[in-house]
Amino acid sequence: MYTRCDRYENLANDLHRVRDAVFLIEQGVSAEKERDLFDQDCMHAVAYSEPEFPVATGRIDLQQLGKVGRVAVLKSHRRRGYGTLIMRALEQAARDAQLSHIWFHAQASAVPFYQSLGYQVSGTEFMEAGMEHVRMEKSITD
Repeated sequence: MYTRCDRYENLANDLHRVRDAVFLIEQGVSAEKERDLFDQDCMHAVAYSEPEFPVATGRIDLQQLGKVGRVAVLKSHRRRGYGTLIMRALEQAARDAQLSHIWFHAQASAVPFYQSLGYQVSGTEFMEAGMEHVRMEKSITD
């Protein structure tokens, strides 16, 4: 189990293997909604269960002051610590960029997971890509 954090062009194939399986196939999100122009501007994290087998991913847009997005873990690898690995890698990328907090729109079903990592709900539920979401944030100062 290990994580790589890098630019989009260096992780694109691996991160899309995970995102396509989770967002397009499992959740039925359209490719038009899942793919956007922000990937090029983000730092990405991919977790691997073994070499060449990506199982989780996420991104952080450092230009949008620490907006996390596209966090996904293959269904077969959930509740094994991969989501935590991804979030910790993205938090470190934000610290490296001298940001003091992270924010994102979490699927409502994932709120307890993010709360277990110290994130707090900071708004009311809203619909995004056909699913209920809520804004969450966390201070990441040491």
